[in-house]
Amino acid sequence: MSGLKVIQKNNQRVLTTAQLAEVYGTETKIVNRNFQRNADRYVQGKHYFALSGEELRDFKGSRQIDDNLKFASILYLWTEKGAWLHAKSLNTDEAWDAYEKLVDDYYRVKELVTQKQSYMIEDPIERAKAWIKEQEEKRVLELANNQKDQLIGELKPKADYTDTILKNKGLVTVTQIAKDYGMTAQEMNDLLHDLKVQYKQSKQWLLYRDHHNKGFTHSETINIVRSDGRPDISMNTKWTQKGRIFIYELLKNSKNILPIIEREGVLT
Repeated sequence: MSGLKVIQKNNQRVLTTAQLAEVYGTETKIVNRNFQRNADRYVQGKHYFALSGEELRDFKGSRQIDDNLKFASILYLWTEKGAWLHAKSLNTDEAWDAYEKLVDDYYRVKELVTQKQSYMIEDPIERAKAWIKEQEEKRVLELANNQKDQLIGELKPKADYTDTILKNKGLVTVTQIAKDYGMTAQEMNDLLHDLKVQYKQSKQWLLYRDHHNKGFTHSETINIVRSDGRPDISMNTKWTQKGRIFIYELLKNSKNILPIIEREGVLT
């Protein structure tokens, strides 16, 4: 991280898209696509600066960026909070680790500079004032870091499938569960049949006895009329959230099959 070329905008350190991609171990097009997919979450001036026109020409004149960007018609510069959002959206261990290093080695370097300058003050009264100010800034920074650590702990699990499940209290169809894995309903039903979870009878999937009375499913009775006019009933089986977690654990442990949201490198 220390090898990054320092770029400043509005008295704060920022990174180009290319730098951010390099740090996160990905490609520029991935960062751009991640931004486009989550554009409503990013606020200009808070998470990034988009320079164009005369503002971009003036910035190029400061010679802070590489020559390969001198022909760019628009330049995105990412703040610390913007880098944070990208880490959350990319949601890879590499991105989160890189973000921690960015904070320590790049964005927060000003603190060390401030401390060094305070010890250079010769006047004892002014030096004491500067020291008090430093301690206050350190407390504020420590609180911000603690808040950041807590938020990381709260945000990262949002990409975990079980957390998504537990927030949804309603019933779901097998089609909805299959979609979480990139499967069709038929593929999911066949897989659960192979794993001895369910069997098919009269066009309805039913659980094997071992899985009865565990609260995995809820069957709804629907009144229908046959083509010959006879009244009849049809059973519509839906999965509870408990059953959905059961499927998740079963597929993960027996087949090493994970939902799309938990697969490495998938954007959210």
